[in-house]
Amino acid sequence: MIGCRCPVCTSSDPKNNRTRASVLVAYDGRHVLIDTTFDLRVQAVAAGLDRLDAVLFTHHHADHVCGFDELRRFCNLQKRSIPCYGNRQTMEHLHMMFPYVQTSDSPATFEIPAVSFNVVSEPFDLFGRTVTPVPVRHGRWDCLGYRFGRFAYVTDVNEIPDSSMELLEGLDVLILGALRHRPHPTHFTVAESLEVVRRLRPRRTYFTNICHDLDHAATNAMLPEGVAMGYDGLRLTARDEQDT
Repeated sequence: MIGCRCPVCTSSDPKNNRTRASVLVAYDGRHVLIDTTFDLRVQAVAAGLDRLDAVLFTHHHADHVCGFDELRRFCNLQKRSIPCYGNRQTMEHLHMMFPYVQTSDSPATFEIPAVSFNVVSEPFDLFGRTVTPVPVRHGRWDCLGYRFGRFAYVTDVNEIPDSSMELLEGLDVLILGALRHRPHPTHFTVAESLEVVRRLRPRRTYFTNICHDLDHAATNAMLPEGVAMGYDGLRLTARDEQDT
């Protein structure tokens, strides 16, 4: 955090050096990004990412969308537009925040982001795999988590409706927001996220969207088996639905 000298912000542990929450899902030679954070350029360079096939958005808050302009580089490399998906509110806000983007494959557009905006609320096909939007609440805002096979990503959240909990059953891997120990009006605490884990019983859970209240090693030490702190550069594997 800017101007902070707390033990986490001054830690020598690289796992305490966190960029903003995002995840890249790779399957069948495709790369699907969830959220375009302020840190997208740094994250993409660190991951060696030179191709992007689609972007899913959880919600329209600045820390999840303000790297949107970085999509221009991928459009230029690939010479094609990138499909973007999210709920209606998020797609409308993106269009307002970035009114200069193009929505065609004309070669003239590839020096700026060229995208298509797609509103989703039901499971949809994305390059031969089913993606299931998972509606959650983030304070007064409606957000989406996403499920791919037996992997799910649910970040900024303080309430998961029962209907959405059903969409998260039978997971190999759950990535779940857990901001801090102290209560927060729009984010799960560690204890609240652990209660979700207790109910869903995924094989593995990793916490994300973590603030500087939580030291990586110290928090990991108090988490139950099967639950761990996420960190920048973490790579995971999960099965598809048809796998046994």
